[in-house]
Amino acid sequence: MEKQLVIAIDGPAGAGKSTVARKVAEALGYLYIDTGAMYRALTLAVLRAGVPVEDAAAVTSVVERCRVDLQPGPNGNRVFLNGEEVTDEIRTLAVSNAVSQVAAIPEVRQHLVTQQRRLAGAGGVVMDGRDIGTVVLPNADLKIFLTASLDERARRRYLETRALGHDSDLEEIRRNLEERDRLDSGRAVSPLRIAEDAVVIDTTDWTVEQVVTHVLRLCRRRLKECCTE
Repeated sequence: MEKQLVIAIDGPAGAGKSTVARKVAEALGYLYIDTGAMYRALTLAVLRAGVPVEDAAAVTSVVERCRVDLQPGPNGNRVFLNGEEVTDEIRTLAVSNAVSQVAAIPEVRQHLVTQQRRLAGAGGVVMDGRDIGTVVLPNADLKIFLTASLDERARRRYLETRALGHDSDLEEIRRNLEERDRLDSGRAVSPLRIAEDAVVIDTTDWTVEQVVTHVLRLCRRRLKECCTE
């Protein structure tokens, strides 16, 4: 039986992680785990509860009562918060503006990291996020770091939110991404950084298909290496 890889894909917001990870998982027949969607679902719960995102204790209290489930869907994971589907609602600008602060709380991260490691335990997994290769799955078989220019990432996120029917402003999205980059890279717990053994791919001028093809080539190469180890 062929080895089932554990693949970690990291990168800043809007770099294309979710799309690429989903397509790679589909091509390999692997499970796709969208950790960003999991954090967004918890953030939505916090916003619904009217809890200030700066109040770590109150946020943690809300999060500890939440269950996030992922199910395969035609365009990626369907996301459920305590049994309610919130797939579209977690992509609103309000959630985007708050998710980095919620995700920076150590107790929130630990709440999800435990679940994420359990899901990846048997292999055959593609997981994307910001600290997968460095913290969640430091022993992953293949680590990818996707990046792109700020302007390109803002354009992609603008098109994504418009496609979902949400009002959006390109400049506001750009400012939001710039702030998220600052928060994600500067937080004390699990900051966004490139793992030493990660393959860095700048997707600014690449199509999704080109990125997926390249990642699948890396996967096949890693599988061959695993067979000879």
